[in-house]
This record gives sequence, C-alpha cells and structure tokens, in this order.
Amino acid sequence: MRQKNISTFLALIVIISLAANVTEAGSKKRRGTAGAQELLIPVGSRGTAMAGAYVAGISGLEAIEWNMAGLAGMSDNGQAMSSYSSWIADIGVTSAAIASSFGGSSVFGISLKSLDFGNIPVTTALLPDGTGENYSPSYLTFSFLFSRKMTDRIFFGSSVKLVSESIMRESARGMAIDVGVQYKADNGFSLGASLKNLGLNMIFSGADLEEFHTPEDAEPGTNTEPRRIFLQEFEMPTTLELGIAYGVNLGPSKGTFAASFLNNNFSFDEYRLGAEFLVMDMVTLRGGLSMGYDPEPYGVDGLENTADDEDDEGGLESDSDEFIWGPTFGFGVDLAKLTGLGVSIDYAYRTAKYFDGVSWLTLTVAF
Repeated sequence: MRQKNISTFLALIVIISLAANVTEAGSKKRRGTAGAQELLIPVGSRGTAMAGAYVAGISGLEAIEWNMAGLAGMSDNGQAMSSYSSWIADIGVTSAAIASSFGGSSVFGISLKSLDFGNIPVTTALLPDGTGENYSPSYLTFSFLFSRKMTDRIFFGSSVKLVSESIMRESARGMAIDVGVQYKADNGFSLGASLKNLGLNMIFSGADLEEFHTPEDAEPGTNTEPRRIFLQEFEMPTTLELGIAYGVNLGPSKGTFAASFLNNNFSFDEYRLGAEFLVMDMVTLRGGLSMGYDPEPYGVDGLENTADDEDDEGGLESDSDEFIWGPTFGFGVDLAKLTGLGVSIDYAYRTAKYFDGVSWLTLTVAF
C-alpha cells in the first residue's frame, strides 16, 4: 500500500510538472507583463501568516489559496470561511468560500473574491483636477472547487476560476485552473505541489476604445472617421510551488515547520519558510519569511553582466529595492473549546517596504 501511495503521488507530480512546462521561467525582465494580478493577492490568515510556505500540509478551506489538495483534508463535513484584507494603497480584498464533503471522500465548494478600490475621480486633459464624476473598477474571481482523498495518504484538488475585470466601460473576461497534490505520511512528514493560475490570455474591450478623428490633411468640415484602439492580450500570472512540512509534538503543544519554493512565471521566484505552534489545543501562533530570488544571470540588456550591471545579477533579492515583502506573523483562536461551536478566528500581518503593512482577518465556521 505504501509503494502504491508513493507511485500515485509521483505520477501526480509528473502531471503537474508537465503542465508547468508550458510556462516560461520568471525573472525581472518579465515583471509587469502579466495581467489579472488580483489572483496573486492571498486570502485567509493561516497560510499568509506562514508566508505561504504551508503548501505541503495545509488543510480545510484555507487550502484553496495555497494548495487545492488540502481541501479534502478538512476534519469536518463542511466549512464556511470569510476573510478581509487591507491591501496596499487602501485596496480592500474580501473573500468568502463554502465547501462540503456530502459524506464522501470528495469535497465540492465555491468561492468568491472581490477587490474594492473605492471611488476614483475622473480626470481629463482639459480637467486635470477632476470632472466631478467618480468611477470604481470591479475585479471579481469566482471559483468552483473540487478535492478528493485519493488514498489514505494522497490528496488531490483542482479549481476552475472565472475572472472578471471592469474599468469604466472596458472589461476583460478569462478562465484559469489550479491543480494541487499532497502526500501526508504517518510520521508527520508532508510533501506538496501546486500549479496555480494556468489559463488562456485575456484582453480588454469596450466602448471607450472607439474614437473619432478627422482624416489628416482633410478639408475643413470633413466628417470624422471612426478609429479603434487595439489592445495587447495579457497572460495569466502562472506559478508553480513545491513544498515540504513536518509536524512534531512538543510536550503540551504541537509544532509545524514548513518550507517551499515558488516559481513565478512573471516575477521573482521565492523561498518561503514558516512555522506554527498550537498551544492548549486552542491558541495558535504563526510566523514566516519569504525571500525573493531572481534566477536571471544576465543584465537588463540580455548580455552577460559587466561592472555596470552588478545590481542585475541573479540571486536573493530580499535586500533589494524591488522585493518589498518582509516577515509575517499571526495567531488563531479556536473558539470551539470555549463555546462548543465550530468557530475559529485567525489574524495575519505582513510587513512591507514603502507601504503600510498588510493585515488579514479570517472567520471560519465548521458544520
């Protein structure tokens, strides 16, 4: 049985790796060339407090952000979760999800994530101080969730994301998938792999891209002609993450140590480290650190680095001006021990350069 489990897990890893081969390795050169960046904004407090390193062992609804395979590992028949984050530049990120096993080994669910940009004044070349009107972009991601316990140790999961972006009268629609797998041994050791945001290109279209211009060198009074602005398609921000985790008993408490490597198709790769400690089966303390890494060994001109290109050499980017993220920490309280209800509250905070830190507050209800 153990040999069968390992063979199944390795087969799933190979499938995910083959799918990841359709993407291109990330580096500084590709930063800013992908769209749908809201897909990279994490939700939920547990994994975030561990710097996203818990791809190997995380379970329950929190797993839908880091590794869909972990959804089948929830200890209850069903869960509902709501999370709010105060993101950079006062952008509010709200998410909600619900999932249930319906008494079997498969778990089904849905989730919704939305961004709130607030009201933004409309300005023009003639009225740079504003026209008196406001607009607010609408970014929504709706997901169908599926996860299954394949064997006693192997978990598999996937989700289909419907992405919608609207800015004034322009909009873009797209679809992406997440696929993940976990292997959990009896000795507390776990392995995990997660491929996220694999999908077709998106493109904006709308009425404001239609303009009317008078033909060049035309006679006065000549009718204007319609001209259309054609926009460039943009790719999804695909990522591949591999991780390990180890759980250990520490007397009256329990500890979990996790590490992962994130390959970002359009930005820095990341090495992530995280840990959490459960005290008295009720309070959990968490912390983590993410270190950016640029695998590109060449300068910005595509040639080998010279003395003038020292800042563009590949290597860790945690101390550079471009990687803004710092340590994370957080805590959780399982209120079931006090109230008898399956309710837990989790909080996470991530430090950042140049901006105020980002915080998450998550409420989870088991049923």
